[in-house]
Amino acid sequence: MSNSDKHKVTATLAAATCSLLGSSLPDPVHAQEDSTWDFNTALLYYGEDNDRVQDLSVSVLAKRTLVDDRLLTLGITLDGLTGASPNGALPQSFAQTFTQPSGKRIYSIDASQLPIDDTFKDTRLALTANWQQPLGRLYQFNVGASASREYDYTHLGINGKIARDFNKRNTTLSAGVAIAHDSIEPVGGAPEGLSPMLNVGDLSNRNKSDTKDIFDVVVGVSQVISRDLIVQLNYSYSDSSGYLSDPYKLLSVVDGVSGDAIPRPQLPGIEGPSHIFLYEQRPEDRVKHSLYAQAKHYRNGKVLDASYRYMTDDWEIDSHTIDLRYRWPIRGTHYIEPHLRFYSQSAAEFYNLSLVDGDPLPDYVSADYRLGDFDAITAGLKYGWQTGGGKDMSVRLELYRQSGKVAASQLIGNQVNQDNYPDLNAIILQIGYQFGK
Repeated sequence: MSNSDKHKVTATLAAATCSLLGSSLPDPVHAQEDSTWDFNTALLYYGEDNDRVQDLSVSVLAKRTLVDDRLLTLGITLDGLTGASPNGALPQSFAQTFTQPSGKRIYSIDASQLPIDDTFKDTRLALTANWQQPLGRLYQFNVGASASREYDYTHLGINGKIARDFNKRNTTLSAGVAIAHDSIEPVGGAPEGLSPMLNVGDLSNRNKSDTKDIFDVVVGVSQVISRDLIVQLNYSYSDSSGYLSDPYKLLSVVDGVSGDAIPRPQLPGIEGPSHIFLYEQRPEDRVKHSLYAQAKHYRNGKVLDASYRYMTDDWEIDSHTIDLRYRWPIRGTHYIEPHLRFYSQSAAEFYNLSLVDGDPLPDYVSADYRLGDFDAITAGLKYGWQTGGGKDMSVRLELYRQSGKVAASQLIGNQVNQDNYPDLNAIILQIGYQFGK
């Protein structure tokens, strides 16, 4: 192996090490701090089929390396979301009418169509800041903060992390903690769990706002196995408490034999829902445990990045994620990177398609498809190159497909004739540009 090849391997493994530790590779340190910033910018489009959620996002990540290996990172992201989202009610063989979340008007869904609220629209501004510096010869410390604001949601968070090198810097142990406080101010107010959808103008079962708190801990170890292979293992713990329900999700109240939604009495001159719908209610606490393993292997200029994540929580959701990327250099400064991601999860213990009229109400219940039993696959390709001016460009195109499963025991009467969990398809397009220095 030539000296230049050895330098390439070393640089690749160094970058892999920083990636595994959740940080980026700092620039070489000079006698004085750099006079320019390094910017990573991205334009992302995410679009679901059947006119569901559409997202257009612009993000900028700015980094500046100072003396003594200190690194300042600042980020800003602006998201614009539009489209429609399933409200949780069941499709029926007849038309249905719902009150909008604002409580100001109604919307109608045709027979055999999945009830979808097409008023979904939001803009999100997210800011992040991180400071990284060494503590002595073998320690590294990170501290950061995050904030985001949506029309109905505010997030504030802080985080810290410390890492120590061992074994001639071939082994790194790390530990981090993050705390967040989120405020939820739903359109029309946060409905009381298991209360009914009311007529237009009636917000008597709504609270103006609510909050939730999140506490996360992660500990990990990374190990250089050889100059071509590095591995990492992480354990993370997450504790969420407060308002964890989705204020916009419903359940249909149905006949115990036919499975059809129960009609709601209509008053002359009053607009409101055509049938009985109750707002979901989730537990006010959720504890998640996750194990994450990753390996990066370098061979002849190519890098294989493979990872596996297992998550379990006290909502009885178990999930498995396999992620594979293979970076393949072509034509000098160009490369391609195929990507495959497999995801599978089991349903929450309180997930149910509907509520039977006359049965006692459960403590917790949700028909949100995101809490159901489903599998998903993401497949795509990234193409990157270096411009004549030494800037980095990339284009990523991926397809996402999600397929859900409903237990036969949950289907009642005519529900077996409806598509209660239709497949979801989406396209992801990202354009990246890096400049600076």
